[in-house]
Amino acid sequence: MPHIIVKLWPGKSEQQKTQLAQRIVKAVTSTLDYGEDSVSVALEEVEPQDWTEKVYKPDIAAHWGKLYKKPGYNPFK
Repeated sequence: MPHIIVKLWPGKSEQQKTQLAQRIVKAVTSTLDYGEDSVSVALEEVEPQDWTEKVYKPDIAAHWGKLYKKPGYNPFK
């Protein structure tokens, strides 16, 4: 705990995906005080033509109020 799932378009190298997972683990452990052993990260590739139906509608639009970072807007600037 926690388990993070990152959904992204295909085309990133294994090195990029590994680096992303490592940075996510570092951010989770330093921010939430969890040990590295308790964090898991999965990367799920979704084809661009499937994005709306498989990601945007069920994960983004359906949970808009729960998003800490919404697409097209950066509240952290």
